[in-house]
Amino acid sequence: MLNNHQWKLKDAQRCFEKPFLELMFEAQQIHRKHFDPSQIQISTLLSLKTGACPEDCKYCPQSSHYKTNLKSEPLMKIQSVIEKARQAKQSGSSRFCMGAAWKNPQERDMPYLEQIIREIKCLGLETCMTLGTLNASQASRLAAAGLDFYNHNLDTSSRFYNSIITTRKYQERLDTLNKVREAGIKICSGGIIGLGETVNDRAELLLELANLPIPPESIPINMLVKVEGTPLSNNKDVDAFDFIRTIAVARIMMPTSRIRLSAGREKMNDQTQAMCFMAGANSIFYGCKLLTTPNPKENEDLMLFRKLGLRAEPINIDRDYDEYKNELNNQITDKKNKQFYNAAAT
Repeated sequence: MLNNHQWKLKDAQRCFEKPFLELMFEAQQIHRKHFDPSQIQISTLLSLKTGACPEDCKYCPQSSHYKTNLKSEPLMKIQSVIEKARQAKQSGSSRFCMGAAWKNPQERDMPYLEQIIREIKCLGLETCMTLGTLNASQASRLAAAGLDFYNHNLDTSSRFYNSIITTRKYQERLDTLNKVREAGIKICSGGIIGLGETVNDRAELLLELANLPIPPESIPINMLVKVEGTPLSNNKDVDAFDFIRTIAVARIMMPTSRIRLSAGREKMNDQTQAMCFMAGANSIFYGCKLLTTPNPKENEDLMLFRKLGLRAEPINIDRDYDEYKNELNNQITDKKNKQFYNAAAT
């Protein structure tokens, strides 16, 4: 469905200016219209290829531009990825997200990515990838393999973007989101709080996301994880109420999207996370590591869920699992089918 409601900046700014408790009440009311407030969607995130990224994102320890203690790791073997996905499902995740520290995938990488998507779909999990900039052909191939979501964060406002990243343009991010949407893949896109942006930048970021032709189905809101060696390692801490306020405004502006608490959750106490859920967050990353940064331990999350009366959202894939598995099997074993991939030839 196309987005008929076009937000204006002054409306987003008014949301940020509302008294905190009034904002929370409005966000919770909207949240309950569209979601079961007792359910949390759980995702697991895995790094397929770590470090040596050519981009210069000032917050990222994976950038080759900065000296951090991060150890680069080559592309994971497919069966190791599948085993991680299987473990994620057993732990309660419904979506398996995978990232590679690339500016963009190369054509030689596509069969590898397509095979991973097919095999993880056969486990009955949703799939999400973040691989950098995509062209239309790559987006179509990932869609044909069954990719459910593509993550491509805008990070911050277009005005502030050049202060954080210089190796790519804001418009490139929007162009990739457009190609992903045209290919039929759902969008996961959000931003980071704590980069040094103003409240107005936060409003402009949410405005950009909310006014896309179709708002992202998934919106990760990250709190900056300050990593020694990156240019933002000495940034001021984000006030918890400012972060919660951003979650609440995102919920009001994008009422049917899932709002995900992403990086930075390890530094939040239980009370802050509970307020984020009250504000409309209904998704988290589960597992002790997010690509390269720490995340709460699984047992800590389970204890918090029990305290709050939350439960994991059931896995809900669009098609019957057996039907999908049979269809994929036919695609990859029929040499006349364009999806056929001869792994033995690589």
